[in-house]
Amino acid sequence: MSEQYLDWTSADEIRRVRVGVRRHLVLLGAGASRAAFPNGDGNGRALPLMDDLVELLGLGSSFDDAGIAWKEENFEDLYAQISSDDQLSGLRRQVEGTVESYFRSLELPPEPTIYDQLVLSLRDQDVIATFNWDPFLIQAYRRNADKVPTLPYLLFLHGNVLSAFCIEDEVKGVRGACCSRCGRPFTPTKLLYPIANKDYTSDPSIASMWDDLRQVVEDALFLTIFGYGAPASDRAAVEILSSVWGDPAGKRFMEQVEIIDIRPEEQLRNQWRSFIHSHHFDVVTEFSESWIANHPRRTVEAYHAQYVEARMVEGNPLPIALTSLEDLWSWFEELSAHER
Repeated sequence: MSEQYLDWTSADEIRRVRVGVRRHLVLLGAGASRAAFPNGDGNGRALPLMDDLVELLGLGSSFDDAGIAWKEENFEDLYAQISSDDQLSGLRRQVEGTVESYFRSLELPPEPTIYDQLVLSLRDQDVIATFNWDPFLIQAYRRNADKVPTLPYLLFLHGNVLSAFCIEDEVKGVRGACCSRCGRPFTPTKLLYPIANKDYTSDPSIASMWDDLRQVVEDALFLTIFGYGAPASDRAAVEILSSVWGDPAGKRFMEQVEIIDIRPEEQLRNQWRSFIHSHHFDVVTEFSESWIANHPRRTVEAYHAQYVEARMVEGNPLPIALTSLEDLWSWFEELSAHER
């Protein structure tokens, strides 16, 4: 697709239901970016989490000057605090500008990354829904867009520095590009908004993302949660997901939940227990150990064959050690040939 019209989904496309097709849904949190770039992005810039963002972005002195205790506080809680006080409007604008500028400066390195492996390993029946502001998912999408027959749909649940939206056509795309339906420039999605107002309905682009996610959750057979800690500030988000997912023992007794995280397994099981039925739950600490990395572009089929039809399935692990994108694309070419 032309860069001028770089978009990846409309509401109609993501809501379509194809008979017999189940989805793989991946939820991405800030921990996924930290895991992908432990030494920083392509230019060595650190990847902030909500608990260390103020310090990493050098905003501590500004909060100090305003008399706000910020150490050991979640950034979203701090932003809610300054957004509710008109006397702190100057600080709010400074924070918004700094956050926007920093995240827009982040870049993928030239060599293959977890984000390249992730988008190449899923198809258009699958969805990656992210809470992250960083641009890595869109950057990976752009540089891999024509290397395989289809890529997964993308949803940005809290906005993103590169995501944009056509309100009239409900098409999601990239800042600076135009809607492929009407030809008009996309409107950038909002990046920061107070957690107290996270009703996911007031902003049309965010509302559309969450409407689409509800349909995806309904259709999902496999749920991978990668580096998402579900903090207290995201309670509303988790409640929405859980309500659509439904009773694991009744409605979701065959669905599989996989978590890629370094925290203890028991802690993760307790945190996500409203999604888990019995033993349909796995924890791995590395992306390379995940079902996605071991069954790229065939995740749902492999799961159905092994756990529904009781047929043993051999894995086809991603070649994690490849050092060039060209080699990675070559490896996927044979796999993709069967899809064409």
